[in-house]
Amino acid sequence: MAAIKQDDLIQSVADALQYISYYHPLDFIQAMHQAYEREESPAAKDSMAQILINSRMSATGHRPLCQDTGIVTVFARVGMDVKWDGATMGLDDMINEGVRRAYSNPDNILRASILADPAGARKNTKDNTPAVIHYSIVPGNTIELDIAAKGGGSENKAKMAMLNPSDSIVDWVLKTVPEMGAGWCPPGMLGIGIGGTAEKAAILAKESLMDPIDIHELQERGAQNRVEELRLEIFEKVNQLGIGAQGLGGLTTVLDIKIKDYPTHAASLPVCIIPNCAATRHVHFTLDGSGPAALEAPDLDAFPDIVWDAGPTARRVNLDTITPEEVQSWKPGETLLLNGKMLTGRDAAHKRIVDMLDAGEELPVDLKGRFIYYVGPVDPVRDEVVGPAGPTTATRMDKFTRQVLESTGLLGMIGKSERGPIAIEAIKDNKAVYLMAVGGAAYLVSQAIKKSRTAAFADLGMEAIYEFEVKDMPVTVAVDSSGESVHITGPQVWKKKIAESLALEI
Repeated sequence: MAAIKQDDLIQSVADALQYISYYHPLDFIQAMHQAYEREESPAAKDSMAQILINSRMSATGHRPLCQDTGIVTVFARVGMDVKWDGATMGLDDMINEGVRRAYSNPDNILRASILADPAGARKNTKDNTPAVIHYSIVPGNTIELDIAAKGGGSENKAKMAMLNPSDSIVDWVLKTVPEMGAGWCPPGMLGIGIGGTAEKAAILAKESLMDPIDIHELQERGAQNRVEELRLEIFEKVNQLGIGAQGLGGLTTVLDIKIKDYPTHAASLPVCIIPNCAATRHVHFTLDGSGPAALEAPDLDAFPDIVWDAGPTARRVNLDTITPEEVQSWKPGETLLLNGKMLTGRDAAHKRIVDMLDAGEELPVDLKGRFIYYVGPVDPVRDEVVGPAGPTTATRMDKFTRQVLESTGLLGMIGKSERGPIAIEAIKDNKAVYLMAVGGAAYLVSQAIKKSRTAAFADLGMEAIYEFEVKDMPVTVAVDSSGESVHITGPQVWKKKIAESLALEI
């Protein structure tokens, strides 16, 4: 066989990362569409519609599915007989050069989210390197790569436990999944690693997420081993929790359960869960010396053609003239279409705002009566106003919420997932509001943004404060001014409905 060329590997990695930034795997699209067709919860069905529409738009426009274009994870199986044609770089460096090319591609710029010195300065590396790389040395003369771009919101919800050998894995999963909240943007997949050691369980969980969705085929043929029995049991019982799409309550929380296991010590039962969000991104290819990987574009006719409609009850809101009295009339679960100007700000901006307030310094922007959108957008290309600009996980801003509301007069916040108790109390006490945009619909959301300018903290890059002017940006009232949260009430209602339905079938 011909030897593998260094640039073939680099270009294959770059092409793969561009490919998965805008193409969902077709198995995911088919599973999501089936869940959409079955869904009875209006809020969950609406969220899945936006995710499916966003997917088709991204595939057509070759722009990211989600503004969080991920931390790159690579599983490399390197043949023991692989030969190289004039390579001057190590394999780590080749892979990272591919990442660098992919994330700086001017036709589809991807957001650089990787920070060096994580416990210190947290300085952006500017090109999303380095990747997290796992190697296996195997027989053969090829290199096989599984590549994923893992979003921070879902990665942050990973959970790990060292169970006793007699403990129930199913019970632990059913206890843990509700504790994960909705920041991982369900519905998606849960990868579960069982056995080995602590770090091995985590690697197994991540690797399992590279496999295609096949739970329905497994349901049809039946389990043939203990791992498959666990997959089926956990899949059914997690969906019976009623968490639903985006945590709003519904029939589908997971599209599949993936499990890999490994022998472990007699005294141990390590278990790790890692979720994949609604922007699941992964691809597999093999290099054999014949050139770079050829990645075939999916058939767009296989993507469902869904038209999203806010419905006759949706309320149009003018953010430029909004009053506290109007905000107090909004009801949990209500759909709003936002118009006018809003500010943006996420982790780094909130930290700087609080530091300035503590120091008695004047803020560079006036937040009184304004709404702030928790987002770190992708840079625009060509004639775009802004790149994909979906919401980030709101709970990370919970610790700042009371001080910002009380010190600035901020009226509302927009993000994804639930708010924790301390944020809900602050919202209630200040008669503010929290609105939820759909995670995993970033390109769709960006189409509602008509103007954008940097308003403050330009040095923070994608974490700067921007001012967006929006037209009919769809959101859901997630926490109203009295402190009622749909992320608490919605799953409770649907868990009860599912239990009642199952009881009738017995």
